[in-house]
Amino acid sequence: MISSIRGDVLHIGLDHVVLDVGGLGYRVNATPATLGRLARGTAASLVTTLVVREDSMTLYGFTDDESRALFSLVQTVSGIGPRLAMAITSVLEPDVLKRALVDEDIKVLQRVPGIGKRTAERMVLELKDKVALGADSDSGMAAGGSTGAHAKRDHVVEGLVGLGFGQPAAEAATDAVLKESPDAEIAAVLRSALTMLGRTK
Repeated sequence: MISSIRGDVLHIGLDHVVLDVGGLGYRVNATPATLGRLARGTAASLVTTLVVREDSMTLYGFTDDESRALFSLVQTVSGIGPRLAMAITSVLEPDVLKRALVDEDIKVLQRVPGIGKRTAERMVLELKDKVALGADSDSGMAAGGSTGAHAKRDHVVEGLVGLGFGQPAAEAATDAVLKESPDAEIAAVLRSALTMLGRTK
């Protein structure tokens, strides 16, 4: 099992990063939020999970142990594999995901593409008692909710620039996404902006 990886960033794609480790290029699938913290030509360190299938070995990377644990936890639910688990951790921040499970908030879970009502209900039923909310989860969510649009915009633009996009293009894509979905979480805005920039390149 590969539990962590450190190397120089060779390439950053929409859903993965390639790290040079001892002359070998390792492709690591990651969320837009994780990719937004990386930059080509710099060293990066990620905690990882290796998913082995009969025809493939896929490495998934995360910035912290909590995100990796949630990625593994949601896969214990029938019908949720690595790809859908990655979509869940891309769209929902750890605290938002845990709060939705504890509060049985099906609508929040259904924000994730591929998660229908039945799957969301199964997630709540099977995971509600397996997640633990931190003592400051409520205050953390409140702080997130009160974060101004400018702060959210700056965070996303910074992430896009870190991925190698020009400042004007990053700002234009971010503004377009926020205009359409002003209440979207940072990870969701970043993902949508990346998709938009990928189409216009």
